[in-house]
Formats: sequence, C-alpha cells, structure tokens
Amino acid sequence: MATRSRIAQEQPDGTVKSIYCHWDGYPSNNGRILLEHYQDPQKVAALISLGALSYLSKEVAPQEGQDHDFESPASGVTVAYHRDRGEDYQKPRENASVKSFFRSDIEEWGYLMTKEGEWLYQGGYKDKAVPTPLTVETYAED
Repeated sequence: MATRSRIAQEQPDGTVKSIYCHWDGYPSNNGRILLEHYQDPQKVAALISLGALSYLSKEVAPQEGQDHDFESPASGVTVAYHRDRGEDYQKPRENASVKSFFRSDIEEWGYLMTKEGEWLYQGGYKDKAVPTPLTVETYAED
C-alpha cells in the first residue's frame, strides 16, 4: 500500500511549490531522505521541477551515461512519472504561503523546505495539524 506525500519548497516571495510522491512518504523514509540528502535548495528545486514522483531517493537524476527508467531504475535515483515513465507532466502545485500549503491536501504526509533551508513536516490527518521541524529524532528508531 502506498504512503502518499507532498514535497514542497518555499519560494523567495513566500509562495510554495509542491509535488506529489506516491510511495513511502512516512518520516522514517521520505523524511529521512530529505533531511540527509536534500539540504541544498538548488537540489530541492531540481526535485520539484520533475513533477509527480513514483518514489523519492537520494539523487534527483542518474549520472551521465547511467541507464535509468521506470522499469529499471538506477540505484539511489528518484523515479519521476514524466521523466522516467513518459506520462504527462504534472506541474508543481502552487500555494500562496507555507500556511496554505499545510492546510491544503498534503496527502498522508507533507514536507516543506523553508526559504531559510529548514525542513518542516506535518501529518495529513487532523490530529497532526501543526508543522514541525524535521530532525533526526523524527525518524530515529527506538
């Protein structure tokens, strides 16, 4: 079963761009990958520009000359529906602010890099309605 999420980035003007990610959206997977491998705002922007994702991995794109597609993805490379499967491009959704992003349909989990470079996350259910800083403790195993 999929654990859907949205991955977002706050823009310099305060608006937010986000994309859908189908698999493994829980904090111990997507949260961990974002915190450990997506600290560079330019890398996050490159991820957002892909449009909808099948799943997130530590790299946005394969290395030059490396084979990568939906059926045979390169190890450690994100899989995008448009680039890797040839589906129609699903452009990033735009929200007016961080607050409106977290109040919108963020799927089961929502992740957002602020313009200051901090990752926030929030569960998509009403009982987890406050964005929280994403930290190692968020997904540390007991």
